[in-house]
Formats: sequence, structure tokens, C-alpha cells
Amino acid sequence: MNALRSRFLLSLLIFVCSFQQLLSQSFTMEQVAKFSFPSELTSSPSGEKIAWAMNEQGKRNIYFAEGPDFLPKKMTPFMNDDGQEISSLQFSPDGNWLVFVRGGDHGGGNASSTVNAENLTLLPKVEIWKINLSTGVLTQVMEADSPVVGFPARLIFLKGGQIWETDLNSAEKPKQLFEVKGTVNGMQFSPDGKQLAFTVNRGSHSILGVFKDSATPIRWMEASFHRDSNPQWSPDGKSIAFIRTLGGKGAAFPLLEPRHNPWEIWVADLATGKGKELWKSPETLRGSYYNPFLTFATADKIIFESYQDGWQHLYSLSLSDQKVTALTPGNYMVEQIKLSADSKKLTFSANTGDSPQDLDRRHIGSIDLAYNKLNWETSGTGIEAYPVWVGNTGKMAFFSATAQRSHLIALKEGANTKLLQEDLIPSDFPQKSLVTPRQVSFRAPDGTTVYGQIFEKEGGAAKKPGVIFAHGGPQRQMLLGWSYMDYYSNTYSINQYLAELGFVVLSVNYRLGIGYGYEFHRPANGYHQGAVEYQDIKAGGEYLANLAQVNGDKIGIYGGSYGGFLTSLALARDSDLFKVGVDIHGVHDLDGRYDLPETYEVAPDYEKAKKVAWESSPISDLASWTSPVLFIHSDDDRNVNVSQTADLIRRFEELKMPYESILIPGDTHHWMKWENMVRVDQATADFLKKHLMD
Repeated sequence: MNALRSRFLLSLLIFVCSFQQLLSQSFTMEQVAKFSFPSELTSSPSGEKIAWAMNEQGKRNIYFAEGPDFLPKKMTPFMNDDGQEISSLQFSPDGNWLVFVRGGDHGGGNASSTVNAENLTLLPKVEIWKINLSTGVLTQVMEADSPVVGFPARLIFLKGGQIWETDLNSAEKPKQLFEVKGTVNGMQFSPDGKQLAFTVNRGSHSILGVFKDSATPIRWMEASFHRDSNPQWSPDGKSIAFIRTLGGKGAAFPLLEPRHNPWEIWVADLATGKGKELWKSPETLRGSYYNPFLTFATADKIIFESYQDGWQHLYSLSLSDQKVTALTPGNYMVEQIKLSADSKKLTFSANTGDSPQDLDRRHIGSIDLAYNKLNWETSGTGIEAYPVWVGNTGKMAFFSATAQRSHLIALKEGANTKLLQEDLIPSDFPQKSLVTPRQVSFRAPDGTTVYGQIFEKEGGAAKKPGVIFAHGGPQRQMLLGWSYMDYYSNTYSINQYLAELGFVVLSVNYRLGIGYGYEFHRPANGYHQGAVEYQDIKAGGEYLANLAQVNGDKIGIYGGSYGGFLTSLALARDSDLFKVGVDIHGVHDLDGRYDLPETYEVAPDYEKAKKVAWESSPISDLASWTSPVLFIHSDDDRNVNVSQTADLIRRFEELKMPYESILIPGDTHHWMKWENMVRVDQATADFLKKHLMD
């Protein structure tokens, strides 16, 4: 009788605690997953016009706004959560047309392959569309990808690795522009729109060509056995700048020794086809890191991005004397760079500002190229990213978010900034209930300083369970507010929901991530060469466990992609610390990176490198893996093959190790269907809650 009474009281206590927690929970996962997320922000080369795509719970549409009022107008009728992304949004040079691609997954490999997240019996297409801005008429152009619009309304695009063309003002069917051996990429029209520079991959090398018309043979600019990329016309149309890297496959140098990889900036004369080297990267590891931004500002000035001083910065290169000038000096990184239509100004985002916390934010900077004058356009506690110039009077548009409000488009004119589309934030989106993450830092065992953000709701239990979040990439940085990437806006919403449930969440910006300089971004012995970054995750777990308000015996971990790899590594190596984990489309077997065809020359340390890669993999430590795990993967993943999870699950079954799993057919790495994203988010939170709270 006493035993029965005890069981009844225990059941009652559990019910009361669960009921109290339910009452204290002010929002659901589905509500916080309704965050607004813009993408593809672009401005017209003429007039004051901007356009962007907006993802509203999986319904992706294009909006347009024009000065002076900039009232957003919806231009597309896509009203279903169908997993069809919008990409390559751009204006025609005359500002009369918008062009975009609908379909595919341009954040993953095989980007132009159709996405069938709804598992339809007829596959969706990856198509180019056009919008006539004077009439609002929306028209499909063709099943194709990678559009580029030239003056005044000439459209070229890629289909089957070849260039096709049409006129946006014409109803005629597109036709192939010319035939060329290899796969075309990197297309750009000349300033007058009469010629086209392009690069073509021919396997061992890539060459730069110029097409004029069907009666004129293609001209090759300083053809060599290297790889040429990113062609950029000079303003006068007389020369083309490009980036040159090594071609061929090279000798089998030691795999475990970091090596300098050279890259160069060249310019070719259109009249002669002859080229010359203007700049060569420093022969250092920092100098090896290639950034794709390259553009002419004037006929004598090229702007490029380099990691040569330990941070990603912009530099000016004079063609006349090859003098290089640093444009953005300081201990911060520059990204998302845009040149104004008149080539007089640059704008960009960077992780710097008046506060030390700005290291984990983004603000907008600009450069007056006539004087190389740097100015900071935004500051404060928000997140600003992806800026574009609007017209030629200094107006700007950019993404804008805070710790509580997800991203919207902001318009800045002088000292005044206004938000567009605040009405798109759903009424039940829990903006007022979200916490403000706080920046923390701690040291890894080798002395490296590691940064992170703590998500914690006030009140609650005296001792709360903790969760480590490991981002993917790994070349990413989590911020003190909503991320400017859709995947990480989603994980930010998960962290907010976990904090709402009563967890203390630590998002760890481990080594291999960006934002903290070259040595942090490209450490020795990282990933398959030793997984040195894992010690940052473990140090984060120990830091979290030692916080006064955290129950050190209830620490979990979750992450996706590279974060899934680190999650499984944590569970396999340190189940005593990490009691439970959710591995979302993670990488598990790394020695396959060195599986080479027999025809390849074998590196002198090949066997050692294979061994190190195996020992860096979660599958090498399954014997010590005792913590519960939930595996989640979609089976059309173009970033991490679903076989990485299928093979690990087979090992679990052969070793009779328990696990739970969710396979989502048809979707990709990026949860193109919002319904699938919410399902994954809820399953992640529920699994952590079940093992750390219930």
C-alpha cells in the first residue's frame, strides 16, 4: 500500500511539474519558427529601385520597392510551402525587368538539380523567370540556371554547361549563343553590352574567352595551363582582369603539411589578347586563402579581397604602378561587398564597432573610392548585413535584425533608417518573449580563446540543464542576434525555444569558423587532420557545466552538418560529459577523403593521413559511446550525403547500440520545406527535453 501511495505521489509530482512548465512556456516552436527571412536583396543600376525575396513560412516570393516612398509590392503569386527557392534575382541595366531562378538548392552541391521536397509524382523544374516591372507580368523564360542580364535587356544563362540567350523584350524562344568545349562559368558583359567575357573549365585547366558575334571566332585571353576565373571588364571595355590559380593535379606532396597555394591577379588587353600579372599573393599560409571578390573601380584601379594580413580585408591595386593600398585595416573581417552602379563607392558588412561585443555582430561600412575614405554606416546592438547602394545619392538598403526581431529590409538615407514590411511579422511571433544572448569566452586546453553566446531565460529552476549548440559550415560565425543566413536563423530560433523551455544554451564559435582571424579560421590539425576544433566544443561543455545555475550532470549537445559531426564526436569521446545529443545530417567517416583512384600518385604520408582521418572520425570511438542519440537526415542532401548517417546507423545496429532516427525523403540539407524544418526543430527540442528534463 505504501509503495502504491509513493508511486501515486511521484506521478502527481511529475504531472504538476510538467503542468507548471507548460504554463510558464510563452511560445511554441512553430511560433518562433515563423521568423521573417529576406534574401537576394538587389538594386537597379538605374533609378531608385530595390527588390528582394522573402520566405514566409516556406512561401517564397519577390517584393519590389521604388523611391521616393519605397512601398513594398509583391510581384509573384507563390503561395505554397513547396520547397522551391528563389535565387539569382537581378535587375536589367535599364531597370525595367527583374530576372530570377526558381527551384534547385543553390546552397549545396548539384545546385541546378530539381528539389522535390513535396515528393510529387512530377518533378518540379529549375527555371528562369522574368517580371516586366511596367506591367507586372510574370513569365517563365526556360528551364535553365545562372542568368546574367546585359544592356539594355539582353539575357544570357547556362543550360547544360553552355551559354544561351534571349531578349527580355521579345517573346521569341531562347537559343544557344555559341558552342564551346567544356563547361562555361563566370560570365560578364562588356560595359557596352556588345561582347561577353567568360571562363570555361576544360578539366585540367580553365581559360578566359571573349565572344563578340557568331561571325567572329572566340578570342582567348592569355591562355595557359592554369585555372582562370572571375573575369571583370575595365570601365572603358579595353581590358579584362581575372584571377589565376594553378592548373593540373600537381605532385603528391605530404598531405598533413600545410602548404602555400598561390593565386594571382592578371589583366589582359582586349585588342591583343596578351596579359600580364599585376599582383601575386604573398608566399605565406595567410596569403594562400583565395577570396573571390574582384572588380574595377576605375580604368587604373582594381579592388580585391585578401587574407594576407590575417583578416579578410579589401585592397586597392593600381594598374599603372602595381601599388597596393589597404582600404579596411583593423582586426575584423569584411564580407558581402557591393560596388555602386557608378563605381565610386563600395559597401560591405563587418564584425567591428564601438563595443567588444561587435566582434559577434555585423555592421555596415562604406568606402569613398576617390579618397579611399572609410565610413561606418551603422552601429549599435543590431545585426546589419548584405548592403546594396540605391541610386547615386548615397541611399542604402540592407538586412536588419536585433536579438529579438528577425531580419527585415532596412532603407538608410543620411542619418535616417526605416524598416520595410514590419507587417509581415506574424502576430503570434514571440518577439517580446525572446532573450538577448550574451557574449562569453573561455579557453581551450591549448590556450586558444573561444567565443560563444549564452541563451538563458530569467527565473526557473536553481539548477538548469545545459545544451551546447555546434554550428555547421564550419566557416560560419554565430552572432548576438538573428543570423543573416536562413539555416542559422533557424538554429537561432531553436536556441531561443530551448531557453524558453528552461535550458541554458551555449552556442560555441569553435575553430575553423570565421570572424576571429586567419589562425582561428585555418588552424593546424583541424577537421580530418586531427579535429583540433573538438577541444573547443569540449571546453564549452565544461564551461557550461561549471556555471552556477547549470546542472553539470545534465549537459546535451546538438548541431547540423559540421555541427552534426562535432555532436557525434562529443558523444563518442565524452559521453560522461555530454549525456545526450541530436546529430542532424552530420559527417561521420573522414578517411574517405583520401580515397583516390589508383592512377593518382600516392603521397608520402598517405597511410598516416588516412589513419589520422580515421581517428578524427566519430566512428573510430564507438566503443565509448554510451549517450542516447537522435539521428536526422534528409535523403536528397547535396552537402552531406545521407550515406554518412545510413552507414553509421548500420554500425550501431551491428553493435546493438540504441539510437533513434528520422529520415525525411525528398528534402535537402537546407530544409527547403518549412514544414520539414519545424518537424526537425521540434524533434530536436523534444529529444533533449526527454533526456535532460523529463
